[in-house]
Amino acid sequence: MNKTPNTFPVPKAFAAKAHVDQQGYEKLYRESVEDPEGFWARQANEILHWQKPWDKVLSWDFKAPSVRWFEGGVINVSENCLDRHLTARGDKPAIVWEGNEPGETRTVTYRQLHAEVCRMAGLLRHLGVKKGDRVAIYLPMVPEAAAAMLACARIGAIHTVVFAGFSAEALRDRINDCGCSVLITANEGLRGGKRVPLKETCDEALAECPSVRKVLVVRRTDGETAMQAGRDLWLDQALRELPASANSAPEPMGSEDPLFILYTSGSTGKPKGVLHTTAGYLLHVSLTHRMVFDLKEEDVFFCGADVGWVTGHSYVVYGPLSNGATSVMFESIPTYPDAGRYWDVVERHKVSIFYTAPTAIRALAKEGDGWVKKYDRSSLRILGTVGEPINADAWLWYHNIVGEGRCPIVDTWWQTETGGVLISPLPGATATKPGSATKPLFGVQPVIVDDEGKEVLGNGVSGRLCIKFPWPGMMRTVYGDHERFRQTYFAMYPGLYFTGDGCRRDEDGYYWITGRVDDVLNVAGHRLGTAEVESAIVRSGLVAEAAVVGIPHEIKGQGIGAFCVLRDSVSSDASTIKGILHTVREVISPIAAPDAVWFVSGLPKTRSGKIMRRILRKVGEGEYESVGDVTTLADPAVVSEIVETVKSSRAG
Repeated sequence: MNKTPNTFPVPKAFAAKAHVDQQGYEKLYRESVEDPEGFWARQANEILHWQKPWDKVLSWDFKAPSVRWFEGGVINVSENCLDRHLTARGDKPAIVWEGNEPGETRTVTYRQLHAEVCRMAGLLRHLGVKKGDRVAIYLPMVPEAAAAMLACARIGAIHTVVFAGFSAEALRDRINDCGCSVLITANEGLRGGKRVPLKETCDEALAECPSVRKVLVVRRTDGETAMQAGRDLWLDQALRELPASANSAPEPMGSEDPLFILYTSGSTGKPKGVLHTTAGYLLHVSLTHRMVFDLKEEDVFFCGADVGWVTGHSYVVYGPLSNGATSVMFESIPTYPDAGRYWDVVERHKVSIFYTAPTAIRALAKEGDGWVKKYDRSSLRILGTVGEPINADAWLWYHNIVGEGRCPIVDTWWQTETGGVLISPLPGATATKPGSATKPLFGVQPVIVDDEGKEVLGNGVSGRLCIKFPWPGMMRTVYGDHERFRQTYFAMYPGLYFTGDGCRRDEDGYYWITGRVDDVLNVAGHRLGTAEVESAIVRSGLVAEAAVVGIPHEIKGQGIGAFCVLRDSVSSDASTIKGILHTVREVISPIAAPDAVWFVSGLPKTRSGKIMRRILRKVGEGEYESVGDVTTLADPAVVSEIVETVKSSRAG
């Protein structure tokens, strides 16, 4: 049903200098699936520093489920990210911090970051934190956030980072679920034009968190902050008063010892504590960071994600630092003080690799090309996308305007649960198609199954995306609830890891993610991915952003409702609706044309930019009073507007 988009070949000059070209990819991929244990053992030896080698590369059973990599090995993540770089890269920038205000920057070298992490590790041990204890981190995007994560890794404490835009209730639930003994926060955060009362939110949460004994507070602003005697400590003061004898040696960690817990939304509403372990996770993010972004020693890598999400864990902190790279850490938002902010950062810090979400790309494209072209982007050589499928129009704008047509785009597919990227182009090896994640990375064995779980073979097929063989970075369990881990990921299709995503494999064997399976529409017996329809709507050139949901339909059973944010200067009239429907019919088929189109000023999004389709489905189904909790949305007021828009259209 989809028209085949253009294919963009790998520039020859780029391929000549890349880590891997097309032949190299095919050879390595073949080796990685024919002899996975040999492949990963070689990578683990070459990429990581071990205190003691492993006894067994892999033991696994997807039915149990149980996965264990490099058992018997002893390693420390902090040592791999810092200590081993000190001789050759001690004075190289590890983190280039770009604060909330343009030009508010701080450069932290590997030597400086090592010293800061050692002091913080010593402080945590001094406060009684031991290997296996849980530490919550609720910080803005400041270097102390990375230092806190690495300090936990250094002493074997398990960190759980909570995005610093989450509510007190969300913070409380996460702290209580894993029983944190220490919380690290800041007095306030700065985000765009706003001050965020982080410590105040923590105090509200901690009223119901009996496990927390100590709170360390980073002094981010000069704002007044209430401190509870005996519990709360200013971090800078506590570090100054720390005895010189405090122990900051890296803890010997078993390969399968937990590294962190990161909470992700579940279909039941209760967040799942995704648990990642030490060696396999670090190996996966190191290798994927190096290969997907064709990392070179002189690169300046800018991932725009927050450490509150897995992208920030894997590609702001652990991947870049384990590879000895320079990682840009961004505190602000892409549109503050104006829509040129990202490109200003690229120009000033000479960024060579830039990685962000399609949501941000679409928002910036809506503001016009002028904000991009105002800044020098000649340092850029690779662009990346993460977090959701990217529609073709946004991909082309990113390629043509931001990358000036010369930067390969790596459209990466992965999840919190996978630890790192699983399907992505390699910039020196893979010809790209706008909107396709393209080919699996080394060791990743995807399969497409039908509703009954039977593998669908060949190309030109679609179904549900599963993985049939373990990879080192995969989650090991849901913290405290292994049965939920089994039920969520392994029960539906026994013997396979179910990603929850729909997928299409085209005639060239390229993978296209069609959205979450619960976001797949069944219109008159035809299965349509929401991402596919949304992409087609945006292709009309009239709409900046769209979200579609299933709505009741008298004849088809399920129809399609489209919530559309119009581009500037486009009128919300019948001719615009006609233009949208015409494009969808042309791009996909008449079956995919929305039955209702609603123009809204914004979509209900979490603070990380994820569209809450759950809310839109409720509104589309006419359940206006039961849209659920909207407090975690970036702009809760947008829901009332959407409800009124749908109500009035139906009343009329």
